[in-house]
Amino acid sequence: MDNLPKCGANYVPLTPLTFLTRASNSYANRTSIIYANVRFNWRETHERCCRLASSLRSLNIVKNDVVSVLAPNVPAMLEMHFAVPMAGAVLNAINTRLDARNVALILKHSEVKIFFIDYEYIDKAKKAIEILMSDFQMPMPLVVVIDDLDSPTGIRLGELEYEQLVFQGNPKYVLENIDDEWDPITLSYTSGTTSEPKGVVYSHRGAFLSTLSLILGWEMGTEPVYLWSLPMFHCNGWTFTWGIAARGGTNVCIRNTTAQEIYSNIALHKVTHMCAAPIVLNIILEAKPHEQCQIMTPVQVLVGGAPPPAPLLEKIERVGFHVVHAYGLTEATGPALVCEFQAKWNKLPWEEQARLKARQGLGILTLADVDVKNFKNMESVPRDGKTTGEICLRGSSIMKGYLKNEKANSQVFKNGWFFTGDMGVIHPDGYLEIKDRCKDVIISGGENISSVEVESAIMKHPYVVEASVVAMPHPRWGESPCAFVISRKDSNLKESDIIAHCRKNLPGFMVPKKVQFVEELPKTGTGKVQKNHLRAVAKTFVVSDQTSKKPNQVKRENPRAYDQSQEQILALSRL
Repeated sequence: MDNLPKCGANYVPLTPLTFLTRASNSYANRTSIIYANVRFNWRETHERCCRLASSLRSLNIVKNDVVSVLAPNVPAMLEMHFAVPMAGAVLNAINTRLDARNVALILKHSEVKIFFIDYEYIDKAKKAIEILMSDFQMPMPLVVVIDDLDSPTGIRLGELEYEQLVFQGNPKYVLENIDDEWDPITLSYTSGTTSEPKGVVYSHRGAFLSTLSLILGWEMGTEPVYLWSLPMFHCNGWTFTWGIAARGGTNVCIRNTTAQEIYSNIALHKVTHMCAAPIVLNIILEAKPHEQCQIMTPVQVLVGGAPPPAPLLEKIERVGFHVVHAYGLTEATGPALVCEFQAKWNKLPWEEQARLKARQGLGILTLADVDVKNFKNMESVPRDGKTTGEICLRGSSIMKGYLKNEKANSQVFKNGWFFTGDMGVIHPDGYLEIKDRCKDVIISGGENISSVEVESAIMKHPYVVEASVVAMPHPRWGESPCAFVISRKDSNLKESDIIAHCRKNLPGFMVPKKVQFVEELPKTGTGKVQKNHLRAVAKTFVVSDQTSKKPNQVKRENPRAYDQSQEQILALSRL
């Protein structure tokens, strides 16, 4: 059998770019993109991508050059996920919520050749380019402005404009050959909660297989109508930038993720699927009466980004959204685990269903293995739902590695595994559940406290909108839980209310010793709470040893403590 031929007929490098070609051939007249009053079908989208790829080549873009884009979820952002790699280049979709200096750092580190900028972010991009040239002594990249396709503004920054490049390009452009499926396709920067972002490189192979795995794991059928409530810059929209083409579906693009945009587009276009971080679920639940509409057919929602509390899942299901929980990280090409629903769960009470669905679930098909390993001996922990360890992954959907960062690569790739830095357990049914980030575990009197578990308990309170729990110094126990809570605007919650609630739902050692009410929580661009900022605030709280019996008695070194902590958190939330 070793003599059988391997040739172009039976071996083709895997790449998600083939999904677009297939969509153009098989679903030519199906609507591919909806954006306000703009409509494209798959034949037109394929042609526009060919034209843009052709124009990129004419601008001297060659294999493995980096093309960056700073844009919201508009058609151009979607098209670039195909057009840039079609030209042989690597797409770098930048988080629009970063400040100018962080954008400049990414432009410098990636050695960008062309920078596409949506008109909405011109001012931020100008500042980033100034920093790139003055502080980092880097040459200015070519700049292309993306004007609004539905309502053009005429705003420019230089001579090049997106629609101009599309118009001038060759519609018959032939896809640049992908000789090696291990070639890079995208470069994404992590939204790290404690350190500078790292450049994560995906391969064509990994992107292709991850896309197929998520389509299968989510049981996405043909002709889905997908609402872009998840930023496309976040792990390339969890690969659905390519996946909707694979199913011949429709991409409903929106600039802003607001309750009104979500509800109106669901009603207008009969949306079937969307992805979201838990914060988006809160946006939906907090919609004003005039922003809401009745959900006639359940909308399938894939939720990830941060562990959603079970009470939140229960609430969102009641208004017409069917939630599937996923766990992932940038380094795993988005979701790596999906909580596959089991029919027998339908017989369980709502609260129990929500608890089961809040678990992170089972490995997607492209992962060869998923495990939870003991910290000390790296052996697998028992499947008892109690013993914690570090979640480890291996498989074709894992990143190629961090760009120009051998130290970080050696820290996460060990013994044939990728170490996630997340603590978790494995239940008897094989489902994984995150207990915390390794660095977020609170060690109080020798006991490990899961901040996620405390947060979930607090979220059960009917007047709590959001909660985040971090370690606070304690003179006796070393550390103790400190909760930052956002309450409903129509409530009058007090610290004693939350502590009394926690005493009913948690063991005594897990009850927060301090509850701080805030208006906002500091978050990364992908919705993760920046607990390092909250820990910095919590360190300013001073707990006397006597307060161990009365958790709500916490002093501050500064007499303006309460006001200053509010101001500090509000400032951090806007970073």
